[in-house]
Amino acid sequence: MKGKKLLVAALSLFVAGSLLVSGCGSKSGSQGDKKTEGAKYTWRLAETHPPDYPTTMGDKKFAELVYERTNGRIKIEVFPSGQLGEEKAVIEQVQLGAIELTRVNASPLAEFNKNFGVLSLPYIFDNDTHLWKFLQGDAGNKLLDSLEKSKMKGLAYYDSGARSFYARKPLNSIDDLKGLKIRVQQSKINMDMIAALGASATPMPYGEVFSALQTGVIDAAENNYPSYFSSNHYQVAKYYILDKHQRTPEVLLISKTAWDKLSDEDKKIIKQAALDSVAFQREAWAKYEKDAEAKLRAAGVTITEVKDVKPWQDAVKSVIDKYRDEYKEMLDAIDQARK
Repeated sequence: MKGKKLLVAALSLFVAGSLLVSGCGSKSGSQGDKKTEGAKYTWRLAETHPPDYPTTMGDKKFAELVYERTNGRIKIEVFPSGQLGEEKAVIEQVQLGAIELTRVNASPLAEFNKNFGVLSLPYIFDNDTHLWKFLQGDAGNKLLDSLEKSKMKGLAYYDSGARSFYARKPLNSIDDLKGLKIRVQQSKINMDMIAALGASATPMPYGEVFSALQTGVIDAAENNYPSYFSSNHYQVAKYYILDKHQRTPEVLLISKTAWDKLSDEDKKIIKQAALDSVAFQREAWAKYEKDAEAKLRAAGVTITEVKDVKPWQDAVKSVIDKYRDEYKEMLDAIDQARK
């Protein structure tokens, strides 16, 4: 009997121990599953350009990488063609957290974060190599980080090529711009630049430019090859002069409200996905730019090369001087990137 009691006691201890181990394992597994699962989000990314445009393609690549790397937990839906509004209105919505992500040009972004105004200064970058050396350096990253003060988080830069002027009348030299009404993005620097060139600046949403050119409300506008082509502006303004006055990049950004909800691990995934989408977007840009130029020439657009940019640079020197003190640190970094 005594031996039987000992056996029962031993079995009881064994069962209790097994349950304790099992209980601990279950708790650990539960925490692990929860950590692995993470929070789920479905976010919107606002895009001004059409579905096949290089920035939209970059947006989609970014969304795809995020979806893959979070096993579908974070889904980003891209809304192209200005479905969620024009850039300025969208930036305001991103600040409020009503829209989670967007891709915008750095020029209108300067109205919300003055640091970005430096990227709109005319003729400060010699070429694409110079631009990207700056953007991907310490100063360029510092510029992205400064967006947090404006309730946004800068994720990456996208390519936007070089901007040049196009008009309803022939453009053969800088003198042909004088007196023209030229559409510009909402930016004080852009307006100062146009005034320095002897023209009249007309800020206007991108979606209104075609009809404004068509009806003569404006005489000219300015943009890169892909935008000039995809917007069909060339159909009503067939003269394009390659002065390449600005190399203003695009910026992929997220609302600070959405960013602050993320775990540290998810923040790393989002940021890295954005950076990894840049090479894809730049490659898409280079191809689209070549195709756009070829199609514009085939459509009978008169494209004039600027062989000597010095008269243009001299004309806007007052603009650079006006903002030199304000952007001294960034302008010094841009000069350094030239070396």
